[in-house]
Amino acid sequence: MAILVTGGTGTVGAQVLSHLHGQGAELRALTRSPDTASFAPGVVATRGDLADPDQFRAALAGVSTLFLLVPNVADELTQAMQALTVAREAGVRGIVYLSVFKAADYVDVPHFAGKHTVERMIEGMDLPATILRPAYFMQNDIRLKDPLQKAGLYGMPVGARGVSMVDTRDIGEAAAKELLRREAAASPLPRQTYTLGGPDALTGEALAALWSEALGRQIRYGGDDLAAMEQRLKGAMPAWQALDLRLMTGRYQSDGAVASAEDVTRLAGLLGHAPRSYRDFASEAARAWAKG
Repeated sequence: MAILVTGGTGTVGAQVLSHLHGQGAELRALTRSPDTASFAPGVVATRGDLADPDQFRAALAGVSTLFLLVPNVADELTQAMQALTVAREAGVRGIVYLSVFKAADYVDVPHFAGKHTVERMIEGMDLPATILRPAYFMQNDIRLKDPLQKAGLYGMPVGARGVSMVDTRDIGEAAAKELLRREAAASPLPRQTYTLGGPDALTGEALAALWSEALGRQIRYGGDDLAAMEQRLKGAMPAWQALDLRLMTGRYQSDGAVASAEDVTRLAGLLGHAPRSYRDFASEAARAWAKG
């Protein structure tokens, strides 16, 4: 039997595959284009699309454990619910689902509300799943390279309440450990839920200070202008998605997204080490940028 990873060409899915590689499990990665997809040796590119239930049904043949990552698309909720239904019908006995931290609380943020609905489906249908709830990805801030370096500006308007950002390497490692645990079990295991958050409550000003340290120059926080952020994002993504992210960031400003000490300790127990810090992430990024 095999582990099937969805989203294997993306930032998180690639980390999941990396941490699974060499652990003795048969690995498959779902892709719409298996002829051109590039994966590590031993990972089988498997044709499929979460938006096509028949294709996904075929991709699940011989699969015992599933990593389900559904991208932030307009029909994300439908894709996720259909994928879980097909997996259940196919006899998949272990699932790791990538949700989001604060899914139940940010009721006005579309992709958060959708992921909370998927969590409710998992619970209501008693699916053998681990739910991972990551906070904002540190690696998202790689896209801020130009304003950081050229304008001395940290431009993500996260506000002053604090966000426990998480390194995608920790997400991938946590997912891989749970996939392997479920794959090795003789029978389906009970549900588990983990909050994936870093050790620090990061505010806009704190993030500017960390980048100042990492880059060796003064970096200032760009402020809390959500409307400007939405307009900027619309240059790179659909308007509905830009609004979704504006609403998310607004909740960061009003409510924060800070993991509890218990959450961080529990994640460390799963990983076998402390979650990575934003300071270390920023330092690594700065060194890589300096090398060109």
